[in-house]
Amino acid sequence: MIVSMTGFGDASGEKDGTHYAVEIRSLNNRFFKTVIKLPDNVSGMEPELESALRESLGRGSITYILKMRVETSEAAYLVNLPALRSYLRQLQNLEDEFGGQTRIDLGALLALPGVCQEPRDETDEIEKHGPMIRDLTRRAIARLQEMRAREGRLLFDDLLRHAAQIRDDLAEIERRAPFVIEDYFKRFQARTNQLLSKAELEVSQQDLLKEIAVFAERADISEEIQRLRSHLEGFEQACRGGEHAGRKLDFITQEMLREANTIASKANDAAIARRIVEIKGAIDRLKEQVQNVE
Repeated sequence: MIVSMTGFGDASGEKDGTHYAVEIRSLNNRFFKTVIKLPDNVSGMEPELESALRESLGRGSITYILKMRVETSEAAYLVNLPALRSYLRQLQNLEDEFGGQTRIDLGALLALPGVCQEPRDETDEIEKHGPMIRDLTRRAIARLQEMRAREGRLLFDDLLRHAAQIRDDLAEIERRAPFVIEDYFKRFQARTNQLLSKAELEVSQQDLLKEIAVFAERADISEEIQRLRSHLEGFEQACRGGEHAGRKLDFITQEMLREANTIASKANDAAIARRIVEIKGAIDRLKEQVQNVE
C-alpha cells in the first residue's frame, strides 16, 4: 500500500533533570532532503540522525528538531571571577587617572562579555544524552510513519476513484470508435455527391472506399486504447504493490496523458473528444496527487 510523504511525529521525555522534545515533519519532495536542528552540545549526532531518517523514510523534505531544557541548578550560567576582577581593576584605574568615584552596578558588570559563561559539562555530551535522543527519535519516526500510512490510505482511495473514472470513459470511447468510420463515410459520401452533382460529375465507389480506408487507418485508435488500459492496470498494481511507488506512478501518469492526447488527435469525433476531456482532467488530478506519494 502506498504511503504519503506528508506527516508529523513527536516524542518527549525527561531524564536526570533534562527535558527532551523531538519533532519530525515531512513534506513532499522528489528526493530525500533533511533539515536537522540540534542544540550545540549534541550537534555531533547530526550524521547519525540523518542516517536513521534516511533508513526509515524513503523520500521527502524532512525537518527534524530537538529541544533540550535542563531543569536543575546545573543549567545556571557560571560567573567568571577572573574576568569580573579584571573589569573592576580597570574601573579603579579609571578612578585613579581621572579622579572621582565610579558607581559600580553589578548587574551591568554581569552583562559584560566573558563574565557569565555557559556551564560546561566535562562528560561526553553525546554519551550522556545520546541514548535518550535515539529512543525519542525512534518513537517520533514511528508516529510519523503511522500518519504517513494513514494519509496514504486516503490517497489510495482517491487515486483508484480517479482511475475508475478513466476506465469508464475509456470503455465508452471503445464502444464509440467503430461508428466513427461509418459516420465519416456517410458524411463524406453525402458531401461528395452534393459537390459532384453541381458539376455534373461522378466519382467511383472504389475511389470513395480508398478515401475511407485512408481515414480509417489514420483514425484507428485501438492501439492507444489498449495501451492506456494497460497503463491503468499498471497504475493500480503500483498503488497496491509497495510503499515506495511515487516515482513509478508519476511516470505512468505521464504515459497515460500521452496516449490520451494521441487519441484526441486521431479520433476526429466530438463524442470521443468529450470523453478525452474528462480523461485528461482525471489524469491531471492523478498527477497532482501522486506528487505526495513516497
